[in-house]
Amino acid sequence: MSQPRTALVIGSGFGGLALAIRLQSAGIATTILEARDGPGGRAYVWHDQGHVFDAGPTVITDPDSLRELWALSGQDMARDVTLLPVSPFYRLLWEDGARFDYVGDSAGLEAEIAKLNPADVEGYRRFHDYAEAVYREGYLRLGTVPFLNFRQMLQAAPALVKLEAYRSVHSVVARFIRDPQLRQAFSFHTLLVGGNPFSTSAIYALIHALERRGGVWFAQGGTNKLVAGMLALIQRLGGTLRLNAPVARIETEGARATGVRLASGEQIAADMVASNADVMHTYRDLLTGTRRGKVKAAILDRQRWSMSLFVVHFGLDRVPEGLAHHTVLFGPRYRELVTEIFRGPALPEDFSLYLHSPSVTDPTLAPPGMSTHYALAPVPHLGRAGVDWAAEGPAYADRILAALERRVIPDLRRHLRVQRIFTPADFASQLNAHHGSAFSVEPILAQSAWFRPHNRDRAIRNLYIVGAGTHPGAGIPGVVGSAKATAGVMLADAGAA
Repeated sequence: MSQPRTALVIGSGFGGLALAIRLQSAGIATTILEARDGPGGRAYVWHDQGHVFDAGPTVITDPDSLRELWALSGQDMARDVTLLPVSPFYRLLWEDGARFDYVGDSAGLEAEIAKLNPADVEGYRRFHDYAEAVYREGYLRLGTVPFLNFRQMLQAAPALVKLEAYRSVHSVVARFIRDPQLRQAFSFHTLLVGGNPFSTSAIYALIHALERRGGVWFAQGGTNKLVAGMLALIQRLGGTLRLNAPVARIETEGARATGVRLASGEQIAADMVASNADVMHTYRDLLTGTRRGKVKAAILDRQRWSMSLFVVHFGLDRVPEGLAHHTVLFGPRYRELVTEIFRGPALPEDFSLYLHSPSVTDPTLAPPGMSTHYALAPVPHLGRAGVDWAAEGPAYADRILAALERRVIPDLRRHLRVQRIFTPADFASQLNAHHGSAFSVEPILAQSAWFRPHNRDRAIRNLYIVGAGTHPGAGIPGVVGSAKATAGVMLADAGAA
């Protein structure tokens, strides 16, 4: 039997693009199939009256994991992508007027901590040491290990127990830090990868160390320029992207995938198939009619899924003064609000917001003298709260804009030029996201590593998964790491590793 030399990747999100780069760099002829009219998956982009709106992730950490993709073929990422440093990483604001600039240098960060509670500076140092330890174990050592058998999990277990991975991020932060607002400042990061700070494994405290080590960055021209740069690299390497090519089915024969059938009816054969689509969509819909698809979809349906997001994209005819690139506006409640977001059963009355203002770092994302923004509120997914977003969305957007106007952008609505919303229903319909979840399977300990959907399917041996739904999880470093894990398995299976 000849060695596998062709691969199909379903979906052009960051995970699919990173996987295609690795496969093509190793000599596997790779075709990416994208259902929409542009690449990027959740990192889609649109333009409106000169404003550039990134739909997807905007926080770039661990730039070395991206540079590594170009280095595989002896190239330099700077040829295709320019990363701009963001400082402060985040500005955190509370209803009582408290402010915390989350900066990267130790002295600056400790000065910010001292403003809220001087007694917590020493506790923060101990928390940072802990975050470094889980970074080394959870990210460097295990982040790209494809947990394909339980033995690997048993081998990792002693270190995870020693690091108290069974505890939540918030409980670990609270062990070191006493001030309630500082506890929020050092635990909210799990929400950026779809996790509840009060139930997500403490291993995710590694995000703090990841940011401190590598900084927080933004792609010049928008996150879409990172997508475009990755695609340019793939095409130079000989890879192919097909747009407007929705996959209707993964074709199988016995315990093997033979290729895919597009919605148009076209059939494409390949030696290996990898899916960057939503993991439930992959098993329930693309493998419909197969025993494996039915069994795995039933398992996934019993799992916990991350929350969704409600996003308001807007452009202003002016540049507001004093904004940070990333601003987190905490609402009046924290634990109670987070509980309602993850459990439902209805849309909470209040909200916390993340405001992205990329024009602060890159003015080219709006016409001269104007600015581009989006604000998002974490909300329950459709399986937790059956909100009619077509009816509720416009009023919810108005409430968000009013809150921003009151707290950070005076006269916002008077200067509003363009506006667009993206709801959990859009996550479901446009991205095939199960329950409209924005981050796939929730990152609790019982759904991490070996317990998460595997990078290679257990029954269909040449079917692979990449992206937020597999190990290690969501976020740009997570899905790029998943591509490294999945590519390692695929290349080993192909005899090309």
